[in-house]
Amino acid sequence: MWEEKNNSLYRKFEFRNFSEAFAFMTRVALEAEKMDHHPLWTNVYNRVEIWLSTHDAGDIVTEKDRKLSKKIDALT
Repeated sequence: MWEEKNNSLYRKFEFRNFSEAFAFMTRVALEAEKMDHHPLWTNVYNRVEIWLSTHDAGDIVTEKDRKLSKKIDALT
């Protein structure tokens, strides 16, 4: 579930292994590129953490972030 905090949408995803986590990141990257909206994220082994905010709107959460978060949810 996405949490709104510190002017961003945040969610942590956990997978069975690194390969699954990396495959997920690849799918997210393709969707983000289509939207020209790129997340701040980290990956450690099977864990991916994502923060979404709209930089050109002053680093706040906008409808663009909510739309991307829904697309990301559909990829899990």
